[in-house]
Amino acid sequence: MEVIAPPPISKKTIELGVKYSPEFACFPLKINVGNYIEALENGADTIVMAGGWGPCRFGYYAQVEREILNDLGYDFQMIVLEAPDSKISELLGQVKNLGENVSVKESWMAIKLAWDKLNAVEVLEKKLEYYLPRVYDKDGIERLYEDSLKELQFENHKKDMWQRVHQTEQKMEKMERLKEEPLHIGLVGEIYTVLEPAANYNICRILGRLNVQVHRSIYISQWVNDHLLGGFLKKSDKKKIIQSAKPYLNYWVGGHGRETVGCTVDFARKGLDGIIQIGPLTCMPEIVAQSILPVVSEKEGIPCMTLWFDELAGTAGMVTRVEAFVDMIRRRQIKGLLKEAHA
Repeated sequence: MEVIAPPPISKKTIELGVKYSPEFACFPLKINVGNYIEALENGADTIVMAGGWGPCRFGYYAQVEREILNDLGYDFQMIVLEAPDSKISELLGQVKNLGENVSVKESWMAIKLAWDKLNAVEVLEKKLEYYLPRVYDKDGIERLYEDSLKELQFENHKKDMWQRVHQTEQKMEKMERLKEEPLHIGLVGEIYTVLEPAANYNICRILGRLNVQVHRSIYISQWVNDHLLGGFLKKSDKKKIIQSAKPYLNYWVGGHGRETVGCTVDFARKGLDGIIQIGPLTCMPEIVAQSILPVVSEKEGIPCMTLWFDELAGTAGMVTRVEAFVDMIRRRQIKGLLKEAHA
């Protein structure tokens, strides 16, 4: 099937989504609407959208977006892939139904190719998160990463993908390094905001340029493995994270609210220097988590900060808050070292 991917998220994408979406809708929904309008304008006639259930409003996204686009006069078909709850056979069936005369084997091969490429991309992302705070040439390493992503896009064989990843890693390794060890900050919160740079104003790059290594609470491969494949392809730490959330939060509150609390506890016990929680403004699961994080911060001994994002958020204000948080952590560390020296 011909795939028409929406253009990269831009100011225009967000403006379109904001213009035609409900004012108090989640920021990710507004971005989605902008994505779909741009894709439909480029010739797409079918939208494939994930479904959901529970307290999080994501379960309503597909229905709301369909109504918005219908009201705008677009002629299209929307296919909603409901979460199969770790039943691989249902996932295969849904993918198979998208095509015509496609066998189960062919659908599995399509999923496998997507899985291999997804993991290769995420390894590149993790390498950037590791090396960006450690090298002098921040611009150079970001260009190297971007060029590697573009090249990886056209690789369709597992061996070629990983060869590309290893070549990029070797180039990153050879770059001149800073002497100081970076701070380590955990990034937790709502999955789309954590993973999509356009939704979080590139906070990972901003932190990296402040010589901070980011440890994200979730990656797409992790979500796919846990929720679609039942932990079939790689070891899952979901149970550990849920256990870590106790006794702070014992209940599922929708979205990734409980995981936000559990990951904060887990990062604190692993010795990270601080936590930044991010999410779209008005996100109920993350609001619940935010109300609990001050207690976690005090009892686990780790500084925490929350940032909300919507179309009115500004990069300058966010950068100022992040810089102040990082400076506070560094002063805290210096104070702790001085106390140890005088003990």
